[in-house]
Amino acid sequence: MKLFATYHPSVLLVYFIGVIGITMFTMNPLLLLISFLGAFGFAIQLENKQIVFASFAFYIPMFFLISVTNPLFSHNGVTPLFFLNDQPVTLEAMLYGAAIGGMIVSVMYWCRCYNLIMTSDKFIYLFGKVIPKLSLVISMAIRFVPLFIKQIKHISTVQKTMGIYATKSIVDRVLSGFRIFSAMITWSLENAVDTAASMRARGYGLSGRTNFSLFRFTLRDGIMLSVILALLITALIGNNMGVLDYSFYPRMSRIQISPLAIITYITLLTLLFIPFVVEVEENRKWNYYISKI
Repeated sequence: MKLFATYHPSVLLVYFIGVIGITMFTMNPLLLLISFLGAFGFAIQLENKQIVFASFAFYIPMFFLISVTNPLFSHNGVTPLFFLNDQPVTLEAMLYGAAIGGMIVSVMYWCRCYNLIMTSDKFIYLFGKVIPKLSLVISMAIRFVPLFIKQIKHISTVQKTMGIYATKSIVDRVLSGFRIFSAMITWSLENAVDTAASMRARGYGLSGRTNFSLFRFTLRDGIMLSVILALLITALIGNNMGVLDYSFYPRMSRIQISPLAIITYITLLTLLFIPFVVEVEENRKWNYYISKI
């Protein structure tokens, strides 16, 4: 069990909403870099390092695709690199595309960590009484992609084990893909129907129904929530005062280095690296106790 995942679901939800929101609504390159490093470091603590590094096979091409695509549609900027079909490809447009790509990759890593930390039972615990039907649908939607990918790998492995479509022929691969896709559609529909029927049989969403939960809001959760809110409020104050403002057009602006800006960056660095520090410290303690056995 990862230590950060043991905090109260409300603390985890506030944290992820805060960091994902900050990452999504900023184009400051320094802040995007800090956010990416925080999310990547946290992902390494949650998953096997080989799996996290293997994900680069998807994220890096997507990053470069966005970086290269933006200059083809946006020709703003005062620093042309070359001309394509009599249209300038500017440095500012390319760097803006790189910033967008970095923002998307960072958000996807944070969402990856969210899926590993905020399980469906935590989400339903928070919203099951307030919006029972919507919370169930959202919970199922959040879990759908990881389960879908896992089931695809399972079906593909079973087919190869049985010797079906195990050759390197392109035709066999296409047929195998269609067969797996057909099986996944059927599985998805059956899984959704079974889940809905199971929850209805348990009386989910009925008025007066009691719910058992192991989640308790403790002093430790209160301290962590207070720290997160204090850091978020400090970062928002700095942002409202314009210290995080950054523009690419028509010319790239400079990153501010005023005392207020430095305080804001340190605040955001602390906020975005909280999970990573918590997990590293927990691993250090665990290894220390193991060495004493």
